Amino acid sequence: QLQACGGGPVQAGGSLRLSCAFSGRTSWRFVMAWFRQAPGKEREFVAAINWNSRATDYADSVKGRFTIARDTAENTVYLQMNSLKPEDTAVYYCAAEGTLIRSNWPQSTAYDYWGQGTQVTVSS
Repeated sequence: QLQACGGGPVQAGGSLRLSCAFSGRTSWRFVMAWFRQAPGKEREFVAAINWNSRATDYADSVKGRFTIARDTAENTVYLQMNSLKPEDTAVYYCAAEGTLIRSNWPQSTAYDYWGQGTQVTVSS
């Protein structure tokens, strides 16, 4: 199970940190990712991190502004979002998958485990 939290309203230029706790015996081995979905749009990849935090990937739209990190001991993944823009407004979902090659990290269909989503609203 994944439980995401940390969303809310924020003004443009502000920051938020999302967190997602993942429970499970072997969850520390999983690739963990964040996706987002804005109204009327498809779910899109935001960021992903491998099990030992040595590899991360980001969507071009968030590079330099967002940072993904994980605490393996706590089975928690974080998304630090800085310099937020109105176009970042979306429901943010965390996802996890056990065996996933890096080229598939941005594919939402590659993930079997999903959190419930947390709303982020950025006002101008």
